[in-house]
Amino acid sequence: MSQKDISEFSSEVIKELKFYVYRLIDPRNGETFYVGKGQGNRVFQHLKGALSADELDEFGDKIKTIRNIIAAGLTVIHVIHRHGMDENTAFEVEAALIDAFPGATNIIGGNGCNEYGTMNAIEIMNKYTAEEVKFEHKVVMITINRSIYNLDIYDATRYAWRIDNKRAEKADYVLSVEKGIVVGVFKVFEWKLASLNHFPEFSSHTDKRYGFIGEDANPEIKNLYLRKRIPSEFRKRGASNPIKYNF
Repeated sequence: MSQKDISEFSSEVIKELKFYVYRLIDPRNGETFYVGKGQGNRVFQHLKGALSADELDEFGDKIKTIRNIIAAGLTVIHVIHRHGMDENTAFEVEAALIDAFPGATNIIGGNGCNEYGTMNAIEIMNKYTAEEVKFEHKVVMITINRSIYNLDIYDATRYAWRIDNKRAEKADYVLSVEKGIVVGVFKVFEWKLASLNHFPEFSSHTDKRYGFIGEDANPEIKNLYLRKRIPSEFRKRGASNPIKYNF
């Protein structure tokens, strides 16, 4: 049976797989472009959903890559990297693999990846010795993960998120968080749908996510938060949502 013939696992195979971690590989260059975890036939759902309306809301390089592979008359290569695991072990393996494949198109760095993943010695010291934040305002904390390396901190923080915009509007400030440390503090003027007319400077757009327009907080406010460590209750292991509130 060829790779192209397999679009789902039988019930017998699913029973043996339990939780597994998988990679999606581009047959045009042999590179891993997505890492994930799941049960059953989760590994095949990305390909099946690539052209559906719901999947388009997951806008980004993963969908573009799958569409380009299909347009070339090829199919995604599905690799089960490790199987027979419980869910917690799968979380850890997934996060480690995302670190190992920095070119993967995952929007966030996997469960626990940002908090417990690859860091240099200085980052480790900052994570465990930096002064802890003492909140004096209502804030939204946005974990920007590796997007900080592709955009400046402001752009990496402000666009584009699945967020309760009405709740976010109640915040005094937005804190940009990278590996548990506050790296940016912003005053928001307005939250807007992440559409082309609101954010023409970005290449991907949707009407199901939000971004904000704002500016750096004043120096007095930045001194309260910048380069300080987010309290542990907002850094729970395995928490994948990049949006957190202190109110």
